[in-house]
Amino acid sequence: MKKEERASISIMKIICISIILVLISGIGVMAVNTKLNDVKIILQNGYEMTALTSKTKVSEILEENNIILEENQKTIPDIQDEITAGQSIKIIDKSYQEVQIAKISEEGVQTSLDQLLENYAPITEKIIVEQETIPYETVTKNTTEATEGTNNKVLQQGEDGLKEITYKVKYQNEVEIEKILLSEVIVKEPVNKIVQVQKKETSRASTLPRATGNTTAATGGATYKITAYCPCAKCCGKATGRTASGTRATAGRTVAASSQFSFGTKLNIGGHTYTVEDRGGAINGNKIDIYVNSHSEALRWGVRYLPVNVVN
Repeated sequence: MKKEERASISIMKIICISIILVLISGIGVMAVNTKLNDVKIILQNGYEMTALTSKTKVSEILEENNIILEENQKTIPDIQDEITAGQSIKIIDKSYQEVQIAKISEEGVQTSLDQLLENYAPITEKIIVEQETIPYETVTKNTTEATEGTNNKVLQQGEDGLKEITYKVKYQNEVEIEKILLSEVIVKEPVNKIVQVQKKETSRASTLPRATGNTTAATGGATYKITAYCPCAKCCGKATGRTASGTRATAGRTVAASSQFSFGTKLNIGGHTYTVEDRGGAINGNKIDIYVNSHSEALRWGVRYLPVNVVN
């Protein structure tokens, strides 16, 4: 019996070893037959990852890597497509892609796939802080104490102020596509320039410039604070070029004045005749705004104090 038992045990060992060898060889065959590919996945924010997979369908590859698309996202190639070796999966914004394809189709541009993909480049945002000069104003101070013949005297030198403007800027392919104003902070207040002038006791006619046509002094030929503005949104809050009276603003003609002057009133300002065609929230009292073509011209004008006459 002992010999028979030993023989039986030996046979069992041989069978077990044979089964193990068959399983090992089967696994090796499966590993050889299963082809693994490196697939590059490019997320919408530009992050790239490489996945080793035996899958060929885009949806299966994303699921295998725990990537879930949002409602406004889609892939290139399509989620249901099969991919081959060397292809990449790119996740893009669905609406942006449709807009870009429509735009390219309308223009009839012939382009390659690489050029199309450039339109799906991610949008990056940056916070930009810019500094802008605040021009100082010149204020005149009349005095009767100065002796006759004394020239104008600067009591205080003017000094420009400074403000910091914060923008949120969006870029695509390193090109600025949107700029949003977030805040403005005054870093340094401007210091007004104060000029002392001698008040001369002379008739009104001698102190005011001669204007063309018949003139009548406005409020006694008073000196007005004259500033300048342009059609930009910074000056007007809009950029339509239309005045409050409905006319189109024109440099050398249009001024904004308070309601003490009706629309169409001709004003002689410093020897030049303008027409009241506009209003302004900050235009009140003895203040008039002259229309110019650009913001740089408005800044160069600054603040001036000039006599004003109504031209009849």
